[in-house]
Amino acid sequence: MLTATMDNLDKEILNEIQWTFPLTSQPYHDIAKKFKITPEIVKERLNNLKKIGVLRQLSAIFDTRKLGYKSSLVAMEIEPDKLDYVAQQINRHPGVSHNYERNHQFNLWFTLAVPPGSDLKNEVDKFSKLKGIKKVRLLPTIQLFKIGVKLDMVDEKKHEIKPSEEKKKIRDVKFNPTEEDKEFIRELQKDLEIVDKPFSKVAQNLGMTEEQIFDKLRNYEEIGVMRRFAAILRHRDVGFVANGMIVWKVPEERITDVGGKLGAFPQVSHCYQRPVYPDWPYNVFSMIHCKSEDEAQEMAKTIQKQINVDDYKILFSAREFKKTRVEYFVEQNFSLEETIPA
Repeated sequence: MLTATMDNLDKEILNEIQWTFPLTSQPYHDIAKKFKITPEIVKERLNNLKKIGVLRQLSAIFDTRKLGYKSSLVAMEIEPDKLDYVAQQINRHPGVSHNYERNHQFNLWFTLAVPPGSDLKNEVDKFSKLKGIKKVRLLPTIQLFKIGVKLDMVDEKKHEIKPSEEKKKIRDVKFNPTEEDKEFIRELQKDLEIVDKPFSKVAQNLGMTEEQIFDKLRNYEEIGVMRRFAAILRHRDVGFVANGMIVWKVPEERITDVGGKLGAFPQVSHCYQRPVYPDWPYNVFSMIHCKSEDEAQEMAKTIQKQINVDDYKILFSAREFKKTRVEYFVEQNFSLEETIPA
């Protein structure tokens, strides 16, 4: 675990830039002012956090659905001796961003996003020739209540476990990306350099001014195309090893109310309504990230008392097979070979 190699200032900086990275010409100078240190110290620390693997990247985080992509969580029951093989084959799909083994009969869970014009079910069906798959359940989003990870890095500043966050307001505008938009998104989803004027090169690549870039990003955020510009951390490397998916069986008439309340807990990073099946009765999914399974169990109980839903389970990720970002508008077709060695 790498938390031992970080001091309190590192953690404070990471807390800050997970949510509010400055969209300015010299962002590292602005961060430095906030912490009353020099820009050199900020850059040195961020470079070190990258080097030790804590800081995954700094970039725009775009909304899959607003870009016209279709996505779904997929649960599979795999024969245990074929699990690694199936997981590795699924990882090859460029639209698979997260892929985990979880402690349940449905033992493989992954997210799949496909570009406009593609059929999600057809892409999932491409996996059907893999040996060892017993069941497949498509679990697309019916209602989205929250998406946005923020890990409380500083123990003394942890949020109280209660629904205290306000939902971010966005203007509901139909977005049809032009070729210029696509080029912009391809550039801004890349990892931002840790240099004095990191947006200068981005502007040069796009033939825009820095101010035009910031204006466009702010507009994207207002209409929900960009969720935020922020730091993405490697959860496990900073000590959040208990990645718990709490699934709730919520009465139909309470789903919207309960989902909204769950989304307001700072500890909940993702919250969705998803479909049910005869062998899967849970319709609301919420993600929490804790430093131990015991802490996650306690957190779930605290949340449960406040939302008053008795029937729930926590599915912990036993193994992480893949965790990356979907690269938008850089598509490659995906196919599995007819004969794949098992």
